[in-house]
Amino acid sequence: MNLALWISAGVLTAALLIAGVGKLVVPKEKLAKVRGAGWTAGFSQSFLRTVAVIELLAAAGLILPAVTGIAPILVPLAAVGVVLLMIGAMITHLRRREILPSVGNVVYLALAAFVAWGRFTLG
Repeated sequence: MNLALWISAGVLTAALLIAGVGKLVVPKEKLAKVRGAGWTAGFSQSFLRTVAVIELLAAAGLILPAVTGIAPILVPLAAVGVVLLMIGAMITHLRRREILPSVGNVVYLALAAFVAWGRFTLG
């Protein structure tokens, strides 16, 4: 079970790092042309940077506290934050009738819910 939780947290961390760094370094106009990222055209650059920082903090919160042993309670809390982030992402994609990105959001939401449940339950 612990291995499955680590793998799930690792997959989430990788996805959040890629998404967060992408939103920070790729210009908004270029990002809006990427498949599945058309939603970015409707938001300000500062909003996108805020989301990017949240994603990067969530990625750090899913791994670092458990690895260092410092405040490991932050891992399930970060996972709950990812659940909320994915709910917001799904709402955004569904409003734009983007079904495929919503499916990805459901997968990440399920992984985050599993990590939250597992780390709250198992410690």
